[in-house]
Amino acid sequence: MSLAQELQTRSGNKCELCTAETNLSVYEVPPTSNANSDNSILVCKNCLDQIEKTEQLAPNHWKILTETMWSEFAPVQVVAWRMLSRLRNEGWAADSLDILYLEDETLEWAKKTGDHEQDGTVEFHQDSNGTRLFEGDTVVLVKTLDVKGSTLSAKLGTVVKNIRLVHDNTEQIEGKVEGQTIVILTKYLRKG
Repeated sequence: MSLAQELQTRSGNKCELCTAETNLSVYEVPPTSNANSDNSILVCKNCLDQIEKTEQLAPNHWKILTETMWSEFAPVQVVAWRMLSRLRNEGWAADSLDILYLEDETLEWAKKTGDHEQDGTVEFHQDSNGTRLFEGDTVVLVKTLDVKGSTLSAKLGTVVKNIRLVHDNTEQIEGKVEGQTIVILTKYLRKG
């Protein structure tokens, strides 16, 4: 039996966190080295996107954790604890954290990623209007920019295609202007 089939059987073919029945996939609970049913869970796309911080946390989506956190399976408990920790500013999440008991080994696993120390907000690359930017987008400069270390001047209205996001800085993107790759601050561009 495959891991996905094993988790589908264990969960009744539902997301083990929110009980959704569609768009389910296997999520290996980090840190893991060899995926198996003892370190993986079945989750829906909505939960997965929020767990992996590709979407903002939607607190109302996670209220079901007050029920599913009582799962007998350690990987479900670990993810529930991590998500409740990220949502700790919500009263119901703080209350749930107070009453959730984890075995010492399970609690140690839950704390290994350090995810519980962060709040629930996720920062994304956004243009000057607050529109979210993605890899490969086309943007337009809203200000003439002199490129440091070069005689190049990127003019107002210049179109920059196929941008790359600077992953460790949400205020910067990379793009080519006149054949030269430059770093551009997101506050000086808008999505095209």
